[in-house]
Amino acid sequence: MNSVSQQSWTECIEYLQSHSCKWAREPNEGEWGIYRLDTPPHNKLLGPVFARGDACGLVMVGGKLQCEWGDIDRPDMTFSVTKTYLALVAGIAFDLGVLPDLDKPVYQTLKARGGDAAAFAEATFAGDHNQRVSWRQFLHFSSEWSGECFGVPDQVDHYRLVSLQPQGVSRKKGEARPLSEPGHHWEYNDVRINQFSLALLHLLGRPLPEVFNEHIMVPLQASDTWHWHGYDNSWIGIDGAQMQSVPGGGHWGGGMAISARDQSAVAQMLINNGVHEGRQLVSADWIAQMCKPCDIAPWYGYFTWLNTGHVISKAASAESYFAFGIGGQLVWHDPALKLVVVMRWIDDAYREACMQKVMSCLSDG
Repeated sequence: MNSVSQQSWTECIEYLQSHSCKWAREPNEGEWGIYRLDTPPHNKLLGPVFARGDACGLVMVGGKLQCEWGDIDRPDMTFSVTKTYLALVAGIAFDLGVLPDLDKPVYQTLKARGGDAAAFAEATFAGDHNQRVSWRQFLHFSSEWSGECFGVPDQVDHYRLVSLQPQGVSRKKGEARPLSEPGHHWEYNDVRINQFSLALLHLLGRPLPEVFNEHIMVPLQASDTWHWHGYDNSWIGIDGAQMQSVPGGGHWGGGMAISARDQSAVAQMLINNGVHEGRQLVSADWIAQMCKPCDIAPWYGYFTWLNTGHVISKAASAESYFAFGIGGQLVWHDPALKLVVVMRWIDDAYREACMQKVMSCLSDG
């Protein structure tokens, strides 16, 4: 690295650290999930939350470290970044042949599996509407599944607008919304992602963190510091064993806590089309599907944000895709540049400026 680029990275790090998230270090009532915005009695934590570290992150190009800042080995809650990891577990099910047809209704798939999975399908996918919901629609957030998951109704996230969403109807969050046909309305709904996770648990018959660890984290030689938590009431019986279903974020607590270094390892595997040290961990087919725009929401793939038409970021390439979480959590993948960027605890108001700083450093190099 020449002296010009080294100076640029030093200035970039200083900028990133000066625009860190203002959240308190210890969990409190004002932060650590969006449950406080939900209608009572659902505005309470169901799973654990943890104290956070300082802003940290790293930048890699072609698998080579360009810079790092803060404690990249500290596991911290990553909130909705967890959704992309949940999509990878679904990819493992797809690659194993357990989930061969994403357009088949979840109800039919689980009924065919029999046992506890069939009973779960009858209990939570009852009725003509829910019985038509497919796996792909869940992954695209267009399922319109309706019901309760661990005591929380899908209505709590009706009319929810997230800052990254380029369009939507502005109404009061939690107000009842008439349901559309499955596949015809996009909504960022954490109850539905929890229902998807629970359905995937019944399909695989194994705890999802165990599957994620075996197929991805162990082959990546990741640390053993990451952990994926469920809720106090998300324990279920499958084939005589008690297993905890895990959420796709920290809306009501729980979710994944993971270090920036481990996140970069997963991201680099994705940049390499699912290959790590000559071993295919996730199929290139699945990764391509994750990054294919949803017909009704071209900014979204399978629980992954897409930069189609630069709708998420002007600084990043249109081919870039992201995992985002509240509290300034960002994992940025750019396949064209072989770029991986992990940013933790940055001020969301300065996210685009921080990304532009990274791109400027790459140009200087």
